[in-house]
Amino acid sequence: MSKLNLEQAKIAQARQFAAAIADDVTRYIEKRSTVAVERTVLRLFGLDGVDADGIPLPNVVVDHVKEQGRLAEGVSRPVLNAILQKGWSIREVGEAVASGNLNLFALDELPEEKLWEKGAELARASLDRIRENRNQRSAFLQKYGDSPQPYIYVIVASGNIYEDVVQARAAARQGADIIAVIRSTGQSLLDYVPYGPTTEGFGGTYATQANFQIMRQALDEVGEELGRYIRLCNYCSGLCMPEIAAMGALERLDVMLNDALYGILFRDINMQRTLVDQNFSRMINAFAGVIINTGEDNYLTTADAVEAAHTVLASQFINEQLALRSGLKEEQMGLGHAFEMNPELEDGFLLELAQAQMAREIFPKAPLKYMPPTKHMTGNIFRGHVQDALFNMVGIMTGQGIQLLGMMTEAIHTPLIHERHLAIEAARYIFKNARHLHDEIEYKRDGIIARRAQQVLDQATDLLEQIQSIGLFEALAKGMFADVKRTTTGGKGLSGVFMRDERYYNPIEEQMHLELGLVKHPKSTSRVKAPEVPGPAKEASV
Repeated sequence: MSKLNLEQAKIAQARQFAAAIADDVTRYIEKRSTVAVERTVLRLFGLDGVDADGIPLPNVVVDHVKEQGRLAEGVSRPVLNAILQKGWSIREVGEAVASGNLNLFALDELPEEKLWEKGAELARASLDRIRENRNQRSAFLQKYGDSPQPYIYVIVASGNIYEDVVQARAAARQGADIIAVIRSTGQSLLDYVPYGPTTEGFGGTYATQANFQIMRQALDEVGEELGRYIRLCNYCSGLCMPEIAAMGALERLDVMLNDALYGILFRDINMQRTLVDQNFSRMINAFAGVIINTGEDNYLTTADAVEAAHTVLASQFINEQLALRSGLKEEQMGLGHAFEMNPELEDGFLLELAQAQMAREIFPKAPLKYMPPTKHMTGNIFRGHVQDALFNMVGIMTGQGIQLLGMMTEAIHTPLIHERHLAIEAARYIFKNARHLHDEIEYKRDGIIARRAQQVLDQATDLLEQIQSIGLFEALAKGMFADVKRTTTGGKGLSGVFMRDERYYNPIEEQMHLELGLVKHPKSTSRVKAPEVPGPAKEASV
């Protein structure tokens, strides 16, 4: 039952509007692909490495297909044909293209049935590897048990992956449940994924598969020492969103920042590019059992937290519906929101409580990601510590799923190890002392908190109705989220979007459709059927 006495019919209406918006977007994006999607297919087939100039081989091959004017068919068909014709591995094919010794389209094309058979074989092998990672996560959670929610989530951001390991191990020993390795500033705007371990980054560390592997191994080692499973988080957003999702799935990351709108609003990435890429990246995360974190909290850094609260809720509804259409379960949706109201506001704590409790009731299965105060943090570290304590109190009072801890030096510099320790110590103290407060609290039916929550729900429903009538693209152009306006043809990455023609083939997508129970590609019925593969083992905890 709703503690806030929220109007259930209004929630259903808002969800219906969001579903219509998501269906409209899905119809649009299913006719398109991107260079990032095609590079992801190659990575999942097993293509890795760089050419003599340091350019990633997936980029080299996709650019080759594009230069030949054949990208509308996808990269799978010519690459699979070369593998079969030459008897080479995909790495050998990629290196031959990179050296100029192979033109993929100079080879006669084998019968489609042979290509489909090989494509299904490579797709199943890739997903089997991801399935094994998911099963291994389940085994760790069954062995060690799971921490109570909210999970304590902290960040490391040294720029050097080996220094990040030192910081991450320290944070785990201090009590962190999730370690997020912040990406280097600007990586979201790179249309390629850097290769290998990296030791230089500004404001964070580059997201590479080698760095994922290094950190995963380090957290497994410290987890064995502590008798706990430590979750690893990174960022599959930006121009390489699906590629990073694939690398995370292959290296057993557990949490991924993966928002449908964040890149559009805050990185000026073209909306067509982002919406196509988020769909494929979320399929991968869904299959890998990864919890996604969405970025609605960022809206309140550019818009007022009181006036724009309903835009956060509206975006949560849209993110939920788009995620469902990619195969994600509600238990994997770390929908985002934040404690960002001006601390000078009278009864601001009550308004924060209303927002958090409302989100908890509307999305009961989601491990909601609650973000700390940042906009109104100052150089006063003592007041900052109190603000963070109030934030932690709301988190435990409303049953949030993931609590990204604030640091008292948030407005000064990247936190030092001892500052992270103080933040974890404070959060653990509050969470333990108020562990079951959520179960004990009831709210006054006509009080400030209940009335505020219903007001935000009403406004969000009205906004969703407007968006449903004009479409998401037009809503983004009008600046309905975060007071930021974008256009359908503006931003970065539009040149990487293309229409699929009738010969388009993506066996990874088709296999994931089968495994996730999604609507099959229209042409799948005419192709060689992949054998049924058992779904991932049920996890002790998502």
